[in-house]
Amino acid sequence: MFRNVRHMIYDLIEWRSQILSGTLPQDELKELKKKVTAKIDYGNRILDLDLVVRDEDGNILDPEQTSTISLFRAHEIASKQVEERLQEEKSQKQNIDINRQAKFAATPSFALFVNLKNVVCKIGEDAEVLMSLYDPLESKFISENYLVRWSSCGLPKDIDRLHNLRAVFTDLGSKDLKREKISFVCQIVRVGRMELRDNNTRKLTSGLRRPFGVAGTALC
Repeated sequence: MFRNVRHMIYDLIEWRSQILSGTLPQDELKELKKKVTAKIDYGNRILDLDLVVRDEDGNILDPEQTSTISLFRAHEIASKQVEERLQEEKSQKQNIDINRQAKFAATPSFALFVNLKNVVCKIGEDAEVLMSLYDPLESKFISENYLVRWSSCGLPKDIDRLHNLRAVFTDLGSKDLKREKISFVCQIVRVGRMELRDNNTRKLTSGLRRPFGVAGTALC
């Protein structure tokens, strides 16, 4: 309710500025005044306030100078217009919900949750652990990599993430479920020297990424 009223107020402020600018032609000015009065009446309706009865030009009818029958007819017309606006917005909202549900039904989405507990592999240096989904029949990866940087001490480089290494592979649709085989692949990349036994300081290198190991398991 608050957001709806706020948007209405913003619209009224903008339209009021256009009216006060004095640059609009008479026909556009008349149409804009109708939009303003319609917006006000609609706002009063959703806030359960009194309906203001107006004439064709949007001016408030004076009960001292207008007959009771004319006031009644004008009130009926105004109420009908507001109700039509409410029904129109309700219908639009229902259509949006139906289209959204149909879209989700036509393209279902699934997810795979992964919780990394530990990396039991004697690496000897820092490493990068990459996890992804792989289609062995098409020989290609079907997801992005979930990367965890592992230290030579056998713990995550980011110690704050200890026991909190979780990832969700999202947007797995019906096409992925129809694949004959999907594998979960874990790659280990060693980050450090060219050779682990390189003790010669003259030849010592660092920061090199070298493939170290790979493991996989079939999901389906």
